[in-house]
Amino acid sequence: MQIEDLRIYVAVIQAGNFTAAAEQLMLSKQYVSRRIAALEESLGARLLNRNTRKLSVTDNGQLFAQHAQRILDDVQEAELAVSGRRQALRGSFRLSVPMSFGISHLSPFIAEFLSLHPGLQFQVELADRHVDMVGEGFDMAIRIGTLPDSSLIAKRLGEYRRVVCASPSYLQGAGAPYTPDDLREHRCLRYGREGQTGWELFQGEQRHVVTVQGPMVSNNGEMLRDAAVAGLGLVLLPEFIVAPALARGELVTVLDDWHPASLNLNALYPQHRQRSEVNRVFMAFLQDKLAAG
Repeated sequence: MQIEDLRIYVAVIQAGNFTAAAEQLMLSKQYVSRRIAALEESLGARLLNRNTRKLSVTDNGQLFAQHAQRILDDVQEAELAVSGRRQALRGSFRLSVPMSFGISHLSPFIAEFLSLHPGLQFQVELADRHVDMVGEGFDMAIRIGTLPDSSLIAKRLGEYRRVVCASPSYLQGAGAPYTPDDLREHRCLRYGREGQTGWELFQGEQRHVVTVQGPMVSNNGEMLRDAAVAGLGLVLLPEFIVAPALARGELVTVLDDWHPASLNLNALYPQHRQRSEVNRVFMAFLQDKLAAG
């Protein structure tokens, strides 16, 4: 197996067929086909299904493509480090970011970063799920909140305050809570795991955990915010999700003497990517932008 074979295979996957890949690589279609066949023979596995109309990737082919891309990225990092061309960032970068935060905060930053480094190609997945970084071939994941124990490396990028709020119409009908215990008598819209463990509030050194109930549990903050605006109950969310609704008066904060713990924003990446120049430059870029914003 040769590095050239990996480059040809990844090009075929990205182009979708041998002809387009051959044109991109300035090779003959026959040569590309022979190298893919030799690669499959050396691996003892079929990577691609071929017919007269289209080319499809097998499950083994998908897995091998992820690892091949990671190897090519590592080779490129080594070449850049030795040559001193450290600012010429190139290659593909697979990133996972939370849905709401990605749309409201990271989208313009990613666009700006790519404009500064046109040699990069980003593949961004918006998802609130915990992805398998290595198995799915992600270079980095941006996550908010408590991190599970893992072998991944985490770098803190910042933190975000959370608030408890509700619509004026809900508070007019149900009244405002004045102590954490009052929350037990209210309809509460709950996010993810806190839907089962309750809401944790602090006042100085005091800590209070309250079991709450309500008509909705969701893993999406924007859906809960909209439900709160509609008057369905109280909600505990990061300020970056509810700030526009608070500014318009659609929501108002309650229990201002008590505060939920802030949420940390972290970049996670596999250990084999800790020397990645793209990771380093992108994290530094995000830290500067988030600190300024």
